[in-house]
Amino acid sequence: MQPRIPRQSTGGQDLRAGDRDSRADGEAGLGAELAAVVAGARRRALRDGDRHIDTAHLLHSVLESDSEARAVFGEGPRLARLLGYLVQRSIGYGLRWQEGAEDSGPPRPVMPRAAAEGLSPLATGAVEHAWTRARTRGDEPPRCVDLLAAILVDPRARAVEVLVRAGLDPREITARIDAGAEHREGAANHGGAEEGR
Repeated sequence: MQPRIPRQSTGGQDLRAGDRDSRADGEAGLGAELAAVVAGARRRALRDGDRHIDTAHLLHSVLESDSEARAVFGEGPRLARLLGYLVQRSIGYGLRWQEGAEDSGPPRPVMPRAAAEGLSPLATGAVEHAWTRARTRGDEPPRCVDLLAAILVDPRARAVEVLVRAGLDPREITARIDAGAEHREGAANHGGAEEGR
């Protein structure tokens, strides 16, 4: 039996800390799509021997589980190159990430919706930002593309580092996500207007 590792004061929680019940309770508040992404990221982090679920794990899980998020990168070599870098993290440059927590700035409190076990501080903030995007849009719970946009906000995020290494511009990806959201909102409003006629 592994000893319980204390929670970190930075807001991040070690993957090896806590029990399954508390983890399930935390992820239940994320919404179905985000809970599935976090669960997939958790499996990958544990398999890779990483201490925390970071934004690169979340990015990998989002791309594996959501066709809308994959479509943001378009067809062809861009997505393949990005996935190649994500796969390589456990055998290459990602090894230097295993011991330290992905962090950015001063400690922040863990919000209720981001209380899933094992998230790095920056990944915790990304989950919260995804909820903020969804609330601003008047649409809850957040979708995978909300989380995709959220994990690209901080230039120090590991997800951003992977994108840059793959030759992609995080700002361009964010702009594509926002353009897609505006298109969907416009289509929904147009549909409502048609029904009112």
